Amino acid sequence: MVSFLSFRHGVHPPDEKELTAKLASRRMPFPKEVVLPLSQHLGAPAKSIVRVGDRVERGDLIAEATAAISAPVHSSVSGVVQEIGFWPHPSGAQTPAIRIEVAPYSPQVPRPRLVPDWQTLETKDISEAIRRAGIVGLGGAAFPAAAKMTPPKENPIDVLLVNGCECEPYLTADHRMMVEQPARVFFGIRILLKALGIRRARIGVEANKPDALAALSAACPSDLEVSVHALPVKYPQGAEKMLIKALTDREVPSGKLPSSIGVLVQNVTTVAMIGEVFETGLPLIERIVTVSGRGISKPGNWIIPFGTKIRDILEVCGGLTSDAQEVVLGGPMMGLAQGNLDTPILKGTGGVLALTRAECKTKNTYPCIRCGHCLEACPIFLNPQMLGNLAKAERYEEMLDYHLNDCMLCGCCSYVCPSNIPLSQLFLVSKTYLRKNPPRKS
Repeated sequence: MVSFLSFRHGVHPPDEKELTAKLASRRMPFPKEVVLPLSQHLGAPAKSIVRVGDRVERGDLIAEATAAISAPVHSSVSGVVQEIGFWPHPSGAQTPAIRIEVAPYSPQVPRPRLVPDWQTLETKDISEAIRRAGIVGLGGAAFPAAAKMTPPKENPIDVLLVNGCECEPYLTADHRMMVEQPARVFFGIRILLKALGIRRARIGVEANKPDALAALSAACPSDLEVSVHALPVKYPQGAEKMLIKALTDREVPSGKLPSSIGVLVQNVTTVAMIGEVFETGLPLIERIVTVSGRGISKPGNWIIPFGTKIRDILEVCGGLTSDAQEVVLGGPMMGLAQGNLDTPILKGTGGVLALTRAECKTKNTYPCIRCGHCLEACPIFLNPQMLGNLAKAERYEEMLDYHLNDCMLCGCCSYVCPSNIPLSQLFLVSKTYLRKNPPRKS
């Protein structure tokens, strides 16, 4: 089933996916050590339950969730805990992490796990199995998946949307998941539909992935009310609110969640990993990651254990080219440039990009010329120019009157700005300040 619904505004950056789109995923060799931060998800950090010197196996629980919005962390390797301390995090901060030396002669085969019988479980039990497995949103936000499955009773869910858009340039990890493991995607959908007590699901995939659309359509079970939709190639088509508009023509009200309009959205790889939990019993310990950009010698899609350091990933891929300028975790629009190659990848890391000077935007910025391009690009109709002026003046509380909280930091405004003003970065700083210094209620 083909849909041509979309959303207004947005941008059309070069997708650059041809570097890896046709490359099948391969398992990356295990490094000598992994570093697993306790903050790999949105919400409260996990709490370590291991000590230095402990032997752990792949899939063993090493840190427990500490709040309703939190997620446990499991060891991605078999080895020995060497250190529990602060380590560079992709956010740029130093955060608590567990460093594990990989056992050099271990086959790294996970021990057999108890596989939950999803057909006999109630909703709360399915949700608890997903929570214990450490499943979070793998599209980048890393929101704990189980927390999404318990919406308020006054807002029942009536449709599940599976996000296979992967609209960020360069990234093809979700693409390869859909091509290589479509049956697992539908198994995850089947489990989620049972847990939510609903019948309908829709899968949205951008039209630049014809092989993924074909694989999903061919594997779609006849007993499920699931439709596969080809969506126009436009950024940020994969943003939650944009996907909802495209597939249901509903709009999420300002300050509300998708559950307020009866919708649950999950990333396609997240859905597949939920399927894996109920197929093998294994928790979330690894994922497909795209390593790309013209600053890397051998781009590819790799199955990488969480906690693998950027340095080790680049080495396996032939190292950086002579004109490499930046290393980015995630996509070029919303990803974070890294200053330390010892930083590890996390659950939400879908890509490691090595960009050349030619691929990076110039750092020189100029005064705003009030051209209005940022207003025309913003997919949620904010006024980025006004918000940028307020941010530069550090008038953060006033930014709330211009709906700063609705900004999803997609980067469209920064991308089109002819003055190279880092609008999205200014908004991120503003949000961080307001989170740490909430305005007083009058």
